[in-house]
Formats: sequence, structure tokens, C-alpha cells
Amino acid sequence: MTDTDLLIAVLAGIVQGVVEWLPVSSQGNLALFLTFVGTEPEAALQLALFLQVGTTLSAATYYRGELLTALRAAPRWRPAGAFDGDAALVSYLVLASAMTGIVGIPLYVFAVDLASRLTGGVFIAAIGVLLLVTGLLTYVSESVSMGGRRDPTLVDSLLVGAAQGLAILPGISRSGMTASTLLFRSYDPPSAFRLSFLLSIPASLGAAALTLLDAGGLPGIDPRAAAVALGVSAVVGYATIDALMRVVERVPFWAVCFGLGALAILGGGVVSVVV
Repeated sequence: MTDTDLLIAVLAGIVQGVVEWLPVSSQGNLALFLTFVGTEPEAALQLALFLQVGTTLSAATYYRGELLTALRAAPRWRPAGAFDGDAALVSYLVLASAMTGIVGIPLYVFAVDLASRLTGGVFIAAIGVLLLVTGLLTYVSESVSMGGRRDPTLVDSLLVGAAQGLAILPGISRSGMTASTLLFRSYDPPSAFRLSFLLSIPASLGAAALTLLDAGGLPGIDPRAAAVALGVSAVVGYATIDALMRVVERVPFWAVCFGLGALAILGGGVVSVVV
């Protein structure tokens, strides 16, 4: 591992650790960063998915109390009371994760195949367009949200799982899609983001496993650099999640999506012209 590899790994870990909690597509922004530093688009997409494991550790640690509650409730789970009390969280995580796989796996195959056909500049611009879509969705959901609900239902689980599956596309924010769906379903913002982050744990682990199986290992990165990136993203993610949960109630992240999307489209055009 060279000094350059180490620097890129640390920076990638910082990017993932911070933007994972923001509805601005951590996968899209990390793929942008990796593409700018010379990673092929296909490998950048796969690495961006794999490196989410670091922030998965952060989320699991931060929400360890709720996860333990769900694990204790799992043996007592019954279909008749699937969405009653503590069982509601178990049902939500299982059903939403299953729906994510149904929607996300075919999209992953499509996205990797498409990324392998695109030049770096076009790939960057495509991510920018999807960031704009995420910004529009977040803006609309913030405008119509009524708030008041806290516990997920069967319909919520299926809708949120499907929305998370769409976020396999780089530039479509996982947290933005899932939280916006919950806001549309009349959840208050803190509850929406709590359920979104809890659902990110099985989803990120599944995406990392899918990436390793598809690529036959870590794509285009030294295993030691990958370990550094995972470690940095876990530490930075845990250090920032609480602060960003408070910020999310005050800052209109749809504006951030629009800004990042416009810059990515502009940057992609520049890269295409230069190349």
C-alpha cells in the first residue's frame, strides 16, 4: 500500500463517515470521489457499496439498545401481532430488507453493467442527475410531511423497502429515499431518520456481500487500504451521527442535493471534454 493509497483510503473513509447520515447519497458522492481520483466507474460503484460497512458498524453501535430490544422480541414474534409493540420493529426490518433485495438486486446488475460502459465524465454527470432527483424528492417530502407517527406498519415496511432498493443507483440517496417515504407516510422527522438508519444496517451488509460475490473480492483496492477506509468511516460515522441527527431538523438538505447534483453534472461535462 503506497502513501497515495493510504491518503485516498482515509479521505474515502471520511467522506463515507460524514455523508452516510445525510440525504445526499453517500454512495453517489463516494463514487464521485473515487472516480475523480482515478478509479474506474464500475469499481468505484462497487467500492462505494462495500465501504458502507464502516458506517453500518457506527449505526449498529449507536442504535445498539433498539437492536437488542428487537433481538429479544424476535423469538416471541407471531404473525397475529407482527406490528404490535416491539415486534413491529422486527417485522419492519425483515420485510423491508426483503423488499430491498427484490428491488435492489436487479437494479445493481443494471447499474454495474451500465457503469462499465460509461466514461468517467458521463458516469459523474449521471450521478449528478440522480442527486437532483433525490433533492426534488426530499424537498417535496419536507413540504407535505404532517408528522405524528412512530411505529411502522406492513404498508410502511413494503414501501420503505422498495424505496431503499432504488437507492442502489449511485446518486439516489438511501437515507433520502427511505426518510422521505416515511415523511410521506406522516412520520415525524426524528422517527423517520431513526427507522431509516436502523434499516441501513441489514441493507449495507447485504450490499457489501453482493459486491464481493459479484466482483470476486475487493474491486480495484488493496485490502489494507480497504481496512483503513472501513475503520475511518466507522469512527467518523459514530462521531458525527448524533450531531447530524440534530442538524437534519434545521437544514434543508434538498438544497444540498441540488447543489451537489449541479456541480457533478458540470464536473462530468468538464471531465468528458478534457478526456
